[in-house]
Amino acid sequence: MSDVVSAFAPGLFKGQHVWVSGASRGIGLAIALGFAKLGAQVVGTGLLALSSGEPKGENFTFRELDVRDRGAVRAFGASLPDLNVLVNAAGIARPRDEWKEEVYLEVMEVNLNSIMWTSNAVRSQLAMSHGSILNIASMLSYLADPDVPAYCASKTGVMGLTRSLAYEFGKQGVRVNALAPGYHKTEMTRVHWENPAVEQTIAARAALKRWGTTDDLVGVALFMASPAAQFVTGTTLPVDGGFVIG
Repeated sequence: MSDVVSAFAPGLFKGQHVWVSGASRGIGLAIALGFAKLGAQVVGTGLLALSSGEPKGENFTFRELDVRDRGAVRAFGASLPDLNVLVNAAGIARPRDEWKEEVYLEVMEVNLNSIMWTSNAVRSQLAMSHGSILNIASMLSYLADPDVPAYCASKTGVMGLTRSLAYEFGKQGVRVNALAPGYHKTEMTRVHWENPAVEQTIAARAALKRWGTTDDLVGVALFMASPAAQFVTGTTLPVDGGFVIG
């Protein structure tokens, strides 16, 4: 991550406060640490225990929070006196099981509905700071996968909700954008990249002929929350190495 972070001015987010949901591992944790390395005070939340052995740094703290619990989300949001950036990275996938009604609803609640709960919970703080929200969509916002119908539906919904939030929150000077990751090597995709044949097939389709890493998302996330993107809102930016265009 050092190469990615060094592309930005040291202390770029010093004095700012960042909340990252889904920060116990993977994409959420990487983004949280990226903000922390650039001086932000970061609080990460998640339902799973924080991954062991991860470097945390003095600017990063972790709190347990179930984003499906609206009351808990409202209370947590109210406990944050200041906020400049909200990153909605909480997400789950349940291949094949998503055809079951209860699993479908659970995935929709975590991946899509929670974005509404968290965003509303800190709207006033973000309005005061003229801050921003960054949602995590997916390349499956654009593509179909019969194994994960709820994941596809929820991540497509993230794009639409991002646009609506951008229009509504924009009246208060708050920007709202999303990233659409492709195949990045995380725990969620381990079953694919640990299979050499599948890994190579996926890499071959991407324009850049490789898998992404979490670092490939960190730099884009930092940019989208920075002053360099101050006139960008309502946008979903693919970060997939050209997989969708393949």
